[in-house]
Amino acid sequence: MDQPEASADRPPVEALSTVFHLRNVRRDGDRILYYGESLVPEEMLVREVWSTFRDAGYEIRLSRSRSGVDVLVAEPVDNEIDGVPWKNVLLFALTVLSTLFVGAIAWYYIPVGTLVENPLAALEAWPFTVSVLGVLLTHELGHYAMARHHGVDVSLPYVIPFILPFGTMGAIIRMRGRMPDRRALFDIGVAGPLAGLAATIVVTAIGLSLPPMRVPPEVFSGGGEMIVFHDPPLLDLIAWILNEPTSYEGSLTVHPVIIGGWVGMFFTVLNLLPVGQLDGGHMLRAMLGERQESVAVAVPVVLFGLSGYLHYVRGLGLNESVGLWAFWGLFSTFIAFNGPARPVDETPLDRRRTAVGLFTFGMGLMCFMLVPISVGG
Repeated sequence: MDQPEASADRPPVEALSTVFHLRNVRRDGDRILYYGESLVPEEMLVREVWSTFRDAGYEIRLSRSRSGVDVLVAEPVDNEIDGVPWKNVLLFALTVLSTLFVGAIAWYYIPVGTLVENPLAALEAWPFTVSVLGVLLTHELGHYAMARHHGVDVSLPYVIPFILPFGTMGAIIRMRGRMPDRRALFDIGVAGPLAGLAATIVVTAIGLSLPPMRVPPEVFSGGGEMIVFHDPPLLDLIAWILNEPTSYEGSLTVHPVIIGGWVGMFFTVLNLLPVGQLDGGHMLRAMLGERQESVAVAVPVVLFGLSGYLHYVRGLGLNESVGLWAFWGLFSTFIAFNGPARPVDETPLDRRRTAVGLFTFGMGLMCFMLVPISVGG
C-alpha cells in the first residue's frame, strides 16, 4: 500500500484530517487520487478543503471506486490557452459564413441563384454579420473576462452556426470546476448580460442611424410568408431618444444592422430566465441562495402560461410565438431539473451587487416582448 507523502507540489494531506479518513495516495498523470472514506457529506468536505487545494492549484471532486472506496480527485487548474483553439476557430469561421449567406438572402434580398453563381456577393451582408456576432461575442466575452478575473477555469466562446433567420444559434462558454463563492457566481453571471446590453445599445443606435433598405418588389409578390420581428420597449426607447423611425412605409424597411440589436435584446430575455445554468439562474442563485430553486420551479409554469394565453385568449397560432414560449417552457423544465451552480462559499451578496442584479433584471424586462416573432403571408 502506498503511503501518503509530503510534497511541495501538492496540497498537504493534513487538510483532509478532519473530513476524510485517508488510506492511500496515488498519482494518475497530473491528477492526485486520495483513497479513503469521507467522514462528512460531499458538499461539507468540499467546503472545508477547497480553498487549500485551490491555493495549491487544484480543483477537487469526490467519486467512488468500483470497490466502494471514496476517492477525492485533485486535478490541476489550467487557465492557460494551450496552442490554437481550433474548435473555437472553426466554429467561428463557419458561423461567419452562415451569417453572411443567411444575411445576404434574408436581409439583403440577394437571390440564391446570384449567390450560387458568385458566392462573394454574400460579403454585402458583412454589416449584418458584424452586428449579430459582435453582440453575441461581447456577451460571452463578458463572462469569460470575469471568470478569468475570479480564477475560474473557463473555455473561450463557442459560436454556433445555424440557418434562418439569423445564421447562428448564439454563443456559449464552458465553465469547468467549482464556483468559489456567491460573489464570483454573481459577477460571472451578470457580466455577460451587461456587456451584451452595452453592445446591443450601440449596435441598435448605429442601425437606426443608417438609411433604410429597399425591399425588391418580387419579395412582396412572391406569395411567401413574411417574418415580422416586433419591437421590444428598449428598441423603441433608443429610437425615441435618437428621433429615428423603427419602421417605414411602402417598400422601405429598417437597415439589417438593427437586427443585431434585436437579437441582443431577445437573447438577453432568454438568458435572464432565472433558472438552472442560465445567466439569470446564476444571478438569482447568488442573490437568494438555495431559495432560487423555488423561483426556478415557477419559470416553466409561467412560460407555458404565456403560450396558453396567446393561443386560447389572444387566438394566436404556433407561428405567432405560441410555439416559441411552449418550447422554452420545455427547455426551462429540463435545465431546472439539472439544477443551478452550487458555490463553495455561501456568504450572501453585498447590497451593491444585489442592486446591480435588480437593475439587470429590469433591463431584461425592457427587452421582453409578449409576441417577439410572428409569421404571416
